[in-house]
Amino acid sequence: MNHSSQTKGIIYTALSYLLWGLLPLYWKVLDQTAALDILAHRIIWSFVFMCGVLLVLRQWKNGVKAFRALSGNRKEFVPLILSSVLISINWYVYIWAVSNGYILEASLGYYINPLVSIVLGIVFLKEKLTRMQGAAVLLAAFGVLISAFQYGSVPYIALILAFSFGLYGLAKKRTSLSSAIGLTLETMMVAPVAAIYLLFFSHPEKAQAASGSIGMMVLLFLAGVLTAIPLLFFAEGAKKLPLYQVGILQYIAPTITLCLGVFVYHEPFNSSKVFTFTCIWAALILFTLSQFQWKKPEKVFLKRKNSFHP
Repeated sequence: MNHSSQTKGIIYTALSYLLWGLLPLYWKVLDQTAALDILAHRIIWSFVFMCGVLLVLRQWKNGVKAFRALSGNRKEFVPLILSSVLISINWYVYIWAVSNGYILEASLGYYINPLVSIVLGIVFLKEKLTRMQGAAVLLAAFGVLISAFQYGSVPYIALILAFSFGLYGLAKKRTSLSSAIGLTLETMMVAPVAAIYLLFFSHPEKAQAASGSIGMMVLLFLAGVLTAIPLLFFAEGAKKLPLYQVGILQYIAPTITLCLGVFVYHEPFNSSKVFTFTCIWAALILFTLSQFQWKKPEKVFLKRKNSFHP
């Protein structure tokens, strides 16, 4: 890998995580719209935008072929359905968390995610756990337990985000779709449900407010665009970088989200949260260091070419 290619990989990957980290600013602008309505618009417009992307990239025929192949292959079609449902759950919880003042907990979820992926890889893919990785997982679990006792409740939003995205990555390993085609087919699977919801079950007062403004409709359309663009940056950047560099860069997004929660939206960052985050950060340091010890990173569960941040 030459230096120029690696530099481009770092730029593309960093840009993707930068955009994902700033997404809470966008969801806050859409506060007057119900979280489920935002999710439905995000799914529909992501599908429409990705269809356009496939046309521009001249991958439309490949997308149609991939769908036909999947429809006749239950072993790959079922994981596609599961990934569609899991990413929809992840998107909804993330939007709801931001809209309801749980940005810090959402940030915690994406800090925990790499460690959850390790556990899922062990349970479902029979991967081996190194001592350093084991220490990282135990330290993160300790931080979550302390938070549950001190704060009085389990950080369920963080755990739902971490496990839904981790399981999404696991489902994606069962398919061989490219990022662009994968996102197109995933949103296509749930787009009819999103359309039915908007037509018959959306919140009347909030739906009227959202549809009554051209500016708001543009913002809802851009939710789909902002879903796709970071993914395309990530797909382009990740293939130019070794795993450990992608692993380090992935902490850009939750760190930006954490800073937004504390400094922009002034969510309380009390002692119990400080302790929990400290445990997670220490665990992530161990996890990152462990990646330098892997001899065959191409077999690691966390290398998901088709994965993307909500």
